[in-house]
Amino acid sequence: MNAKRPLVAVLTGAGISTDSGIPDYRGPQGLWQRDPSAQEIVTIGPYLADPDVRRRSWLMRRDVAAAVTGPNAGHLALVELERSGLPVRVLTQNVDGLHQRSGLPDRKVFELHGTAQQVQCVGCGARGATADVLARVAAGEADPACTACGGVLKPCTVMFGETLDPVVLGNAEAVAQNCDLFVAVGTLLKVHPVAGLVRLAVDAGARLVIVNAEPTPYDPLADEVIRKPISTALPALVRRIIADSRA
Repeated sequence: MNAKRPLVAVLTGAGISTDSGIPDYRGPQGLWQRDPSAQEIVTIGPYLADPDVRRRSWLMRRDVAAAVTGPNAGHLALVELERSGLPVRVLTQNVDGLHQRSGLPDRKVFELHGTAQQVQCVGCGARGATADVLARVAAGEADPACTACGGVLKPCTVMFGETLDPVVLGNAEAVAQNCDLFVAVGTLLKVHPVAGLVRLAVDAGARLVIVNAEPTPYDPLADEVIRKPISTALPALVRRIIADSRA
């Protein structure tokens, strides 16, 4: 009888995508540190109330989309881990879709903060591709409205002031409580309830590895803390995990 293969849960934050051209938000050089007022463009109240906030939000999303270079070595390392045959689930705070673009199956990626690849009308609920809306922005529409009802469009992301999808969060909590190894990558682990997944995993007996440039509140719980750049550290860590699983 084959031994049960260990379940690996990987929680990813903004740090895994910075080498793909997507800015960090909360780090020492992050967007919120450089321009605290920029946070209102991803806060649901100001976004819904102020057309100028929406205009700035769409311009920011246009610029980010133009800067994205595609999945980087960190994303591809997780694909290698998944293809090694180990059970892997990626719990991501990111909305960029780069895990799926790198080759991870949709069913193995839990997008805790939603996705920036689609938009939804807050009025009628109609959904569409973000790329189509950004094309309208490029053509001169400052605040593109829903083509079905004229309502306000917003990305299918969880903005400040909104709650996480309880189904997605519940699935992520189940993964955390049942994994054998929990790896937190590129996240300061300060945003709850997502940061609490670490405690769930550790309390259930999982080993914890943290890969992040800055200290996190959960470092004292970790079996290993890695401070090296993610695009080099994560591939090396994945190789170790795969080798250990085959030993």
